[in-house]
Amino acid sequence: MKNFISMFLMTSLLLGGMTFTIGKMSVCAASKNRIAAAQEKQTQLFGGSRNNLAKTDPGFAAVMDNFIYGDVYNRGKLTDKQRELVTISTLTAAQSFDPLPEHLLAALRAGATPIEIKETIYQCAPYIGFPKTVSALEISNKIFAKQGIRLPLPDQAAVTEATRFEDGFQVQSDIFGAEHIAALHKNSPANQKHIANYLSEFCFGDTYTRSGLDLQMRELITLCAISTIGGAEPQVKAHVQANLNVGNDKELLLDAVTQCLPYIGFPRTLNAIACINQIIPDNA
Repeated sequence: MKNFISMFLMTSLLLGGMTFTIGKMSVCAASKNRIAAAQEKQTQLFGGSRNNLAKTDPGFAAVMDNFIYGDVYNRGKLTDKQRELVTISTLTAAQSFDPLPEHLLAALRAGATPIEIKETIYQCAPYIGFPKTVSALEISNKIFAKQGIRLPLPDQAAVTEATRFEDGFQVQSDIFGAEHIAALHKNSPANQKHIANYLSEFCFGDTYTRSGLDLQMRELITLCAISTIGGAEPQVKAHVQANLNVGNDKELLLDAVTQCLPYIGFPRTLNAIACINQIIPDNA
């Protein structure tokens, strides 16, 4: 009996060791696959090595590149074009301009048109303000000029001075529900009605009605820009619902916010995910 117990314990330990070894082998294999995937994605988007930090901080540069391009870029159902447009909106909202030029070029390589890139930046303006948006546009203009892209691009405006409120009110109603937008205007205090009007005229009339991006992509960009700036959870929740209303499902929203993670960090990413989960519970 004693020999049986000893053999059992030894066998268990050996099997445990084998399991642990296999686990380590699996992790190593996965790491190699992740690193290879990162290198492949960087070559695809940037044409090869592009991280100057590798010269001074090689260990940190490897961690960063492998996480961004090995993990994040290879998760979910976003296309590379969508990923790059989301990244451009996030970098614009965060005012992280150093990596913006390479992502503008990556967006072009991923199939985004110059108009789609410009419209992505324009879409950020109502949420981050004009100066930050202009700074990103100035960078895009330099990159486009180097690429031989003639400016200005064809105007995508779809409203006139006479129609911007009415058209904005309509697209706002299409997204959030006519009864909610009518109530917003009706219930605004007299000294704040101009804000409700500006939302309909500028945010939705001048911006959302533009061609060049569809409504689903505009809402996805908006969610990412608002999530990036932080401290705007009520607006994040509103645009989670708006994304749902225009046909973007929960998995797409989680993918988009995950794409923002390397550029905004975990706290703001987790806050955005909490908003998504609150508006779209898993059992809904």
